[in-house]
Amino acid sequence: FHGGDRTDITLPEPQRRLLRAVASLGKPVILVLLNGSALALPEISMVPAVVEAWYPGQAGGTALAEILFGDVNPSGRLPVTFYKDTRDIPPFAEYSMEGRTYRYFRGEPLFPFGHGLSYTSFAYANAQVSRMRIPSSSQDTLWVSVDITNRGERDGEEVAQLYVRALESSVARPVKELRGFQRVSLKKGETSTLRFGLQTKDVAYFDPGSHDWTVEKGEYEVEIGASSVDIRERTRFRIE
Repeated sequence: FHGGDRTDITLPEPQRRLLRAVASLGKPVILVLLNGSALALPEISMVPAVVEAWYPGQAGGTALAEILFGDVNPSGRLPVTFYKDTRDIPPFAEYSMEGRTYRYFRGEPLFPFGHGLSYTSFAYANAQVSRMRIPSSSQDTLWVSVDITNRGERDGEEVAQLYVRALESSVARPVKELRGFQRVSLKKGETSTLRFGLQTKDVAYFDPGSHDWTVEKGEYEVEIGASSVDIRERTRFRIE
């Protein structure tokens, strides 16, 4: 491996040995990760909880303590996909996007793009679109609404994510594409209705033949959920 410092996406072996040794003691353990990219964690089943802290800076210790001791209800989301094994993704030197990121990865991730937990729980319901059919040349906004309820015992924040995928495309398209997200703060028992705006340009793809963006006619599915995998509500619209 030329010019790099790692050949896989797991933790260094000395750290893995330490994790196995600590977990084998049978005491409660929370794994805190301080890293700059996605990791594979073969020992994930040995720990009941994981906190991804990235590189938190000088206030990171205080922030981490507030989360671990429950003073703050966490609401962060992963901006990348965590894979189970280095073999799940193409070689680093291959530049094709196939098999990479939530947009093209078809396997089962360790933690999906957009994943994050909370000390409360949220329910999604009543996903609707303002129009079922829109012309391909339209510049109007299609509105997607969904109700979110904090059904737990603590106030908290949810990050609702909206993904779109083409169901009838004549060309290879991503599995799905993030086209909106909203953070909403809800007290326990509270419900809020979120609205996402979509335009035809949001489902366009770049056509190498015409060297321009193309809006393809057909049916599209809207997915709304707590991550790219944890989809809670679906609805559809058609471009004509």
